[in-house]
Order: sequence, then C-alpha cells, then structure tokens
Amino acid sequence: MIKITNENFSLAQICESGQCFRMEALSDKRFRVIAGEHYLEAEQGGKEACLFCTEEEFQRTWKEYFDFDRDYGAVIAQVDRKDAYLQRAAALGSGIRILKQDIWEMIISFIISQQNNIPRIRKCIRLLCENYGREKVTKEGVSYRAFPAPERLAVASIEDLSRCNLGYRSRYVKETAGSIASGEIQLDKIRESSYEDARKELLKLCGVGTKVADCICLFALHHMDAFPKDTHINQALEGQYPEGFPFARYPGIAGILQQYIFYYELHAPSI
Repeated sequence: MIKITNENFSLAQICESGQCFRMEALSDKRFRVIAGEHYLEAEQGGKEACLFCTEEEFQRTWKEYFDFDRDYGAVIAQVDRKDAYLQRAAALGSGIRILKQDIWEMIISFIISQQNNIPRIRKCIRLLCENYGREKVTKEGVSYRAFPAPERLAVASIEDLSRCNLGYRSRYVKETAGSIASGEIQLDKIRESSYEDARKELLKLCGVGTKVADCICLFALHHMDAFPKDTHINQALEGQYPEGFPFARYPGIAGILQQYIFYYELHAPSI
C-alpha cells in the first residue's frame, strides 16, 4: 500500500473530470482504475489517499499515471489574481491532475466520446472491453478486462462493433484500429513528436478531428499546451473571455487550466 498526502490530489475530482472513462467510484471513498492492462484500487479520506499496490507497481505505472512529479499548487499560483473566474475554477478543481494515459486507449476513447455524454461513453468502452479485451485477474482474485489491442478491433466487423453501442463511430473505430495495426500510423513516432507534429499525425486517423486530437495530446502525451474545446469550454470562453483566452500568459500549463474550466462548468452550478 502506498500512502499519498497531497492537497492537489482528489480521486473523486479526477474521476469526474472527463479525461478517463475506466475509473469509477466503488463507494464514497474507494475507487478503481483500469488503465490499459493495469488495475488499481484506491481510497481517500481528506488529503490522504491509499493506493493498494506495491512500491514497484507505483514506481512503474501509477506515479507517472497520476503525474505525481508535477507541483499543481505552483500551477494554481500562476493564475492571474485579477481573473476571478479562473481563480474560482482552479480553486474548485484543485484536486484534478492530468493523467498520463495510454495513447491507443485515448485514441479510441475520445473517438467514442464525440457527440456523447460521459455515462454513455463509459458504457460503450465497458462493452468494447468486455467483448474484445483480454481477461486478467489480479493477485487478489479480481477479474477485469484489459483494453482491446488494435489488432483485435481491426478484424471486428462494423456490425459487431455496433453492438457495443458505438453507432456511427463503429466505422471510425475499425478503420483507426486498422491504420494502427498495419503500421500506417505509428504510435511510437507520435509519442516522440512535438505537440504540433503529434496533432498533425493524429488528424490522419479516421474519426479524429481537432478536439479529439487535442484530448489525445493532453491526456496521453502530456502536451500541456493542448487545450481541447468542446461545448462546455466554448461556452466558458464566449462568456468569460470574449476577446480570447490569454494563452500567452500560461505557456506549458494551458491544458491544466482547461481541465479546471471544464470541471467548473460541469459542477459549479450544483455546489
């Protein structure tokens, strides 16, 4: 078990931040995460969290996954004190961290996310994993499904993929899986590319537009200048920044601020 005490780490906020779809609450305090082929359960009470994994597993997988080497308090401290809206957003979502997730999983997840809501996205991905992912069992005996490999989805029929509630996205998933399985698009090359080059390469994939490419760049590749714009973000930008968001003020952290804004737009009205 690994104990984490960090003011800027909230399992609940990360779970509801819209960047991961295989993380779920098992209770008010306990969560589980399936990332690629990896499985983790964790609990949190206040600022202290317990990750139920070995030190070796933490160092190999979860330390980077949760971006624990980054000081998010320092990021929040850079927010313009005169920007009351962004100050409120950063304060509300201060426990969010940008997860470093598997690029292949993020490509498919955000293709599925188009014109979709979070509960439905979660269901689509769960069905996809149940039907095409390899079954794995933890040392505690918990059974789960790994995220399906490109080769597995490339040979699936569009009709079978449609049974996972993907709708018109079934073709996007199949064709993108084929492009990657065949080597036409090389994920290793994208991983090593700059933000602009990675974005350009991702846009070659079927079903990947600007917003999806930016989500992949941010949530898989950790290009922190990526700033995905969906309906919620565009609404916030129009209402709060009619002359444009001050990107020049926030080099290297704009993507983190995007998550604070997104979370605020989803959760502030109910608080």
